[in-house]
Amino acid sequence: MELFDLVLIWAFIIGFGIIMYVVMDGFDLGMGILFPFAPTEEDRDTMMNSVAPVWDGNETWLVLGGAGLLAAFPLVYTTVLPALYIGVFLMLAGLIFRGIAFEFRFKASSSRYLWNWAFAGGSTLAAFAQGAVVGSYIEGYQITDGVYTGGALDWLTPFTVLTGFGLLAGYALLGSTWLIMKTEGRLQEWAYRITIPLLLAVLGVFAIISIWTPFVDEMVKDRWFSNITIIWILPALTLLCAFQIFRSVRNRFEAMPFVATLGLFIFTYLGLIVSRWPYVVPPDITIWDAASAYESQLFLLIGLIFVIPVVLGYTAWTYWVFRGKVRAGEGYH
Repeated sequence: MELFDLVLIWAFIIGFGIIMYVVMDGFDLGMGILFPFAPTEEDRDTMMNSVAPVWDGNETWLVLGGAGLLAAFPLVYTTVLPALYIGVFLMLAGLIFRGIAFEFRFKASSSRYLWNWAFAGGSTLAAFAQGAVVGSYIEGYQITDGVYTGGALDWLTPFTVLTGFGLLAGYALLGSTWLIMKTEGRLQEWAYRITIPLLLAVLGVFAIISIWTPFVDEMVKDRWFSNITIIWILPALTLLCAFQIFRSVRNRFEAMPFVATLGLFIFTYLGLIVSRWPYVVPPDITIWDAASAYESQLFLLIGLIFVIPVVLGYTAWTYWVFRGKVRAGEGYH
């Protein structure tokens, strides 16, 4: 007898893991996107030192979400992954280049500029690929009898290119507000100056995607426009977060711009979930259709009951240990 709907529990766990990855790894990807535009090489050192103690721990959530998705919803892998092989490969390649650059850059002298570009290029490639994958999810996939029957490049369309650039701007905004909170002096002032233009870019792309989405996704059109409900509070809260970013930057607050940017991402993410729920593989495969056996989900859930508190614990401890400002000449390296 099934006492609990483990499918819903697993959907929450994986959804939580994805948003934790987006908001926590997003700001250090954003740091890489902004890297070439920093005022000086010393500022680039400070930028990298601000995220060096936490970046690899942030990616734990990507591993947890991916492994959990394979174990709890195997049909997602057999249907969606063939549609995204190239996009996922580009994302992983970008993360590899970025990870190597973290360590090699501080050891290099004459070749440091190459590692600067590896860090910036890897971060940009990974962020764009993630945004394009999200766009392809919104557009849906060509599925026949539970098998993907589309082409290898169907994930790359004008709409997904737009969502890719939108996530680039969003991660850059997370990166600039992180710098406001973690740095001081010239670098912090530079971060203040670029945050409002980045916010306007994010809002511009958000507006275009919002207008375009009903034309590529009938489900979104029906759910959001055919019956106006309380779900419209999500875009309202997103705009409220955007206003708070603008207000806090104008008032030279330090922590609030970053907190408000996290809120902007979270409410946008919830809006995406509401748009698609309960379909995990567009257009018609639900989370219950894609789920593994109840016994398998229960066995894996028992393990995660112990793993997730440990991950949350060491993540919180790391951020606590490395709290405060990062100054030039000081830091992880």
